[in-house]
Amino acid sequence: MPKPNIEDIFKKYGAKIEGRIKTGDVVKSDYSREYIKFKEELAPELVGYERLCMSFGNIIKVKVSQKEEEKIRRYLEISHLDIEPWQALTLSIIAFLGLFLFGLIISVAVMLIKGLAGFPFLFFFLIIVSSVFLFYYLNGYPARLANKWRLKASSQMVPAILYVVVYMRHTSNLERAISFASEHLELPLALDFRKIFYDVEIGKFSTIKESLDNYLETWRDYSPEFIESFHLIESSLFEPDEAGRIKTLEKALQVILDGVHDRMLKFTYSVRSPITNVYMLGVVLPTLGLALLPLISAMLGGMINWIHVFLLFNVIIPFLVFYLTDKVLMLRPGGYGETSLLEKNPLHYKYESKEYYFKAFLICLPFFILGLLPLIFQYTPLPEILGFQKDYAFSQLGMSLFGEEKIFGFISVGNKAVGPFGIGALILSMFIPLGLALFFYIVYKNKTEELIVEREKTKQLENEFTNSLFQLGNRIGNGTPPEIAFGKVAESSKGLVTEDFFRRVNYNIMQLGMDVERAIFDKKVGAIILYPSELIATSMRILIESSKKGLQVAASSLMSISEYMKNIQKINNRLRDMLAEIISDMKSNMTFLAPLLSGVVVGLAAMITSILGKLNLNLLGLEGVEAVGIGNLGDILKVFNLEKMIPPYFLQIAIGIYIIEIIFILTSTLVTINSGEDKLEKTHLIGKNLQKGISLYFVVGFLATLTLFVLTSVVLGKLF
Repeated sequence: MPKPNIEDIFKKYGAKIEGRIKTGDVVKSDYSREYIKFKEELAPELVGYERLCMSFGNIIKVKVSQKEEEKIRRYLEISHLDIEPWQALTLSIIAFLGLFLFGLIISVAVMLIKGLAGFPFLFFFLIIVSSVFLFYYLNGYPARLANKWRLKASSQMVPAILYVVVYMRHTSNLERAISFASEHLELPLALDFRKIFYDVEIGKFSTIKESLDNYLETWRDYSPEFIESFHLIESSLFEPDEAGRIKTLEKALQVILDGVHDRMLKFTYSVRSPITNVYMLGVVLPTLGLALLPLISAMLGGMINWIHVFLLFNVIIPFLVFYLTDKVLMLRPGGYGETSLLEKNPLHYKYESKEYYFKAFLICLPFFILGLLPLIFQYTPLPEILGFQKDYAFSQLGMSLFGEEKIFGFISVGNKAVGPFGIGALILSMFIPLGLALFFYIVYKNKTEELIVEREKTKQLENEFTNSLFQLGNRIGNGTPPEIAFGKVAESSKGLVTEDFFRRVNYNIMQLGMDVERAIFDKKVGAIILYPSELIATSMRILIESSKKGLQVAASSLMSISEYMKNIQKINNRLRDMLAEIISDMKSNMTFLAPLLSGVVVGLAAMITSILGKLNLNLLGLEGVEAVGIGNLGDILKVFNLEKMIPPYFLQIAIGIYIIEIIFILTSTLVTINSGEDKLEKTHLIGKNLQKGISLYFVVGFLATLTLFVLTSVVLGKLF
C-alpha cells in the first residue's frame, strides 16, 4: 500500500475545513459573480450611461490626447464604468451636434414660413447656449460620476477602517479583514472592496496586497488619510510584539478620524464664497431681470416672447445653478455624513410606493385647471358656448375688476386674441406653480413622514448608545455571555431609547430562541430593522465577530467602539456647528428671500403691463399733444407695442416653476453639504421647503399684484 502524500491530504481536506470555519469570510470564488451583480443593481444611472456611450459613442471615434485619456480613464475606473474614454467624449459631441442641428432645423423652418425677417435669432442663440452647456455637462459627466461615487463611498471610510482594525485586533490577517469589511459595509464602498478580490481572481494582480495598493491610489488626491490608515494597517502585520501591533492599528483609526475632521474644517471655510455666488448669479440677478422683461419685450416688438422666457428661466438658468452647485459639491471631502439603512426599515415600502403620486395628482388637478382657465377659454369653443363672440370673448367678457380692467384682458388682433394681460389671468396663473409644488409636497410628505420619525428615534439612540455600549462591554468583560448581557443592560437603561433596542434583542433571544446575530439582524424581526443606524449595525457586527474569539476579545472590541463613537460624535457636532451658518443662509435664501423677491417681481410685472395698457388706451387720441419735458406722448407710446409684450400670465408661471426648480437644486446641495448622500433627508426637506417657499411666493405675489394694481389704477385714474 503506497504511503499517503501529505500534500494531497492538505489539498483534499484543507478547503473543506476552511469552509467550515466561521470567520466571516466570503468564498472567494463568489466575488466575481457578486461584483458584477452588485454593480448592475447598485446604480442604474451608471448602467444607463454605459449603454448610451456604447450606442452613440461608437458612431465616430474621436482621438483623445494622452493626458486627457488618462484622466478620463481614471474617472471611469473609479465609477466602475466599462467604456473607453473616446466613447464618453463622442457621446458629448453627438449630443451637442444633435441639439444644435435640431435648433437649426426648427429655425430654418420658421424662416421659410415667415420669410428671412422671421428668422428666430434669439431662439437659435438660446439653442446654441443650451448645446454648449449640454456638451460641457456630458463631457464632465465621468468626473461627476466619479465624484458622486467617491462621495458615497467616502462616507463609509471610517466604518471600513474600524471594521478592518477591530477584526485585525484578534486575527492578524489582512485578507480576511478586508473580506469581513466588504461583507458588512454599505454600498458603494463594499463594491470597491469586492473589486479588490475580483482583480486578483481575473489575474490582474497576484496578491490581495497588490490589488489593495492599486485601489488605494484612486484616493490619492481625494483622501490621503484613507491611504495612510491602510498603510498603517499593513505595517501592523510586521510588528514584532502584540502591544506594538495593537498600537499601530489604533493609530490607523485615529489618522482617518483626524483627517476627516481637518478636511471638513477647510471645506466649511472654502464653501461660503461659492455658495454666495450661486445665490447671486442664479437667484437674485435673474429674478430682478424678470421685472424688466415685459417692458423690454414691448420695446423690441416681439423679438422676445414667452417661449424664450421659459427656455431661459426654466432650462438654461436652472442648469447653470445646478452646474455651479455641482462644482461646489466637488469641493466636499468625504468620510463624513449620514448613512441610512433605509431599505431595511419596515416602512420603506412607503418610500417606494407610487400610489401617492396618483392621489396627489387628483388633489392638485383643480389647481391646474384654475391656472389653465384663461388658455382653456382662448383655445376651446367654450366662449361661444357661453354666448360670447369668439374674437372678442376676452376683452368683452362682461365681468370686470376695478373699473375698465377685464378679468382676462385678452386683446383682439385680427382674427385672434392676444394675451392674457388681465389681473384675473395673472392671479389664476399662480395656481399652476402652487399646484405643482403642492403635488411634490404631498408625495414627499407621505413618503417620508413616518420614516423621518423613525430616523429621529435612531439618532437619539445613537446619542445614547455610547454609554450603553460601554456597559455592555463591562458586562461581557466580567464573564456574562452576550445572550444574557443584553437583558441586564436593558434593565439599567430604563427610560431611554436604548432600553427598547436592548429589550427587543433580549426578547428575540429569550422568547424566540434566536442567537445574538439573528436577534439583531434577522430580516423580519431583527432589532436593527426598527433602528436602521449604520453606527449601531457596525458595533453589533463587530461584537458578534469578536465574540467568536472569546468574551475578553469581545469586551475589548466594544470598549474600542465606545471610544470611537465618542470621537465621531464630537467630530460630527463640531462640523455641524461650523456648517450651521452656511446652512442657515441657504435656507433663508431659498425659502424666504427668493420667494419674497420673486413675488414682488410678479407684482411689478403686472404694474408695468397695466401702466402700458392704460396709457395705450387712454392716450390713443392724444397724438401730437406735447407734454412739458417729455415730448410727444403718442410718439413715445409707439415705442411700446402692447400686443408684442410678454403677458404677465406666462411670466408668472415661468417664475413659479423657476422657484420650484431652485428649491429642488439648493435643497439637494444643502443636504449633500451637511449630510453627504442622504436620499431620505433630501426628499423630506424638499417637501418642507417647497411648502414654505411656494406658500410665501403665492401670498406675496398675490398681495403685491393687487396692491400695485390698485395703486396704478388710482394714480392713472387721476391723470385721465
